[in-house]
Amino acid sequence: MPIYRQIIDQVKYQVATGVLRQGDKVPSVRQLAGELAVNQNTILKVYNELCRENVLKIERGSGTFVAADRQTLSAAERKKTVANVLREAAVHAIHLDVTLEQTRDLLEKEYHAIKSAEQKSRSKEK
Repeated sequence: MPIYRQIIDQVKYQVATGVLRQGDKVPSVRQLAGELAVNQNTILKVYNELCRENVLKIERGSGTFVAADRQTLSAAERKKTVANVLREAAVHAIHLDVTLEQTRDLLEKEYHAIKSAEQKSRSKEK
């Protein structure tokens, strides 16, 4: 998997689990590129994609922040986005001879693990 995709997935995971919260400032392109030892253009591509997906918001002169409203997409658009990701997962499952039942179990396990981490993160906040 390309490094930019791995970084995108990691940022989304951190937002989903509450490690990164709405309004949190994320590192600058230069700072994150240095920390991860990747080209600044890679991080710029990551941030642009995450902004396009309404995960991050760039505020000129202030920095890049976790978007305040992740629900700006309609329900149909959100379902379409998830369907695209699940289509890719289904292709991998078929290619690797993982059954539909096993794939469903894996999805459920991951979903519940992320929701649990999010709830724990919110509990610590209070």
